[in-house]
Amino acid sequence: MTSMADAWGIHEAQFWLRGQEPEAPVRYDAQAGIWCVYGYKEVQHVLANPATFSSNTQRVIPKDMLEGQEEFSEGNLIQMDGLEHKKLRGLIGHAFTPKMVADLEPRIAELTHELLDAVPDGNRMELVNDLAYPLPVIVIAELLGVPSSDRHRFREWGDALMESTQEFSFADRSEEQRQRLQDAMLKVRKLSDYLREHVEDRKRNPREDLITKLVQAEVDGEHLTDNEVVNFSNVLLIAGHITTTMLLGNSILCLDTHPEWFARVREDRSMIPAAIEEALRYYSPFAGTARATTTEVELGGERIPADSLVVTFLGVANRDPKVFTDPHTFDPRRDPNPHMAFGRGAHFCIGAPLARLEGRVALNILLDRFPNLRSDPDSPPVFLPSLSMTGVKKLPLVF
Repeated sequence: MTSMADAWGIHEAQFWLRGQEPEAPVRYDAQAGIWCVYGYKEVQHVLANPATFSSNTQRVIPKDMLEGQEEFSEGNLIQMDGLEHKKLRGLIGHAFTPKMVADLEPRIAELTHELLDAVPDGNRMELVNDLAYPLPVIVIAELLGVPSSDRHRFREWGDALMESTQEFSFADRSEEQRQRLQDAMLKVRKLSDYLREHVEDRKRNPREDLITKLVQAEVDGEHLTDNEVVNFSNVLLIAGHITTTMLLGNSILCLDTHPEWFARVREDRSMIPAAIEEALRYYSPFAGTARATTTEVELGGERIPADSLVVTFLGVANRDPKVFTDPHTFDPRRDPNPHMAFGRGAHFCIGAPLARLEGRVALNILLDRFPNLRSDPDSPPVFLPSLSMTGVKKLPLVF
């Protein structure tokens, strides 16, 4: 396990992917200046109590670290709590109803075949570039109403947003970190400018898409501001594809490294949903999510002061031996499998049903078209060099 994690470039701090257990369910990381929550029960408590553990983490981050980011907070669903969050989330709920998601299945299948048809002739493909990235990006872009042909630009901007959170230290006030954040925000601003052009266009030329619906929507009798629509669309575009990209890559990797399960899934496709759920637990795409305490609170035997930054490690909680038997074993038969890969509570991933559908459709088609699909022995997978995310950056396959 250790050698594979190291060879694949899994972040050295992701100890749980090396079969290691946390020393305590909650601990303070003085170097990063954050409280780390590892236990399943404790993570569940944090996510279920937004009054004490607020999603508005920007409130506790020093102002100099947020320089130039003020415009990105307005309408940022991820940073909202309570009624404000509920109202804005409700605006897009209609786009992710069970029926709306189910109706996308033919289009997802069509896109999957088109993308696989475009793979160069031969017996090799790189799963992320060829399918796992473009498929969910095209789907969410079409829902929003932006050209999916611009997906190479979305990737650059999305990568910049993810990079802005890497190796972040709440305690580190160095110029190097400040500059890294500023550089990332400059790239993220390009995405905002891009989306703003579409928002302004929809005011003049409304269409049947999500951006138009957001432009026309009213909350308490008032229209959303341009910044709110832009930032809302930003979150949907980036969050709408990253999880699915990692879900697809991680699912194939889990099956490939457990050939006995890969053989059973090939023979019995009804196992695909369970295999996806176990991959979500085993390699949780978003390994951690942050909250800010609004008051002093006791958790896991520790007293956490008010205005503290708390990171719930979903990846660790999903391997808590108090909840999961043999937690470091990949087992699609696991039942129940109450993983928290999509979060819990009010901020549970609204796109989870769509991600699961995209994963199921794409995996079925991959196995139909490439019955001998397997990893390339001459080119190992490469993971994202990230503490907060767990997913393959490259996954070369042969067939």
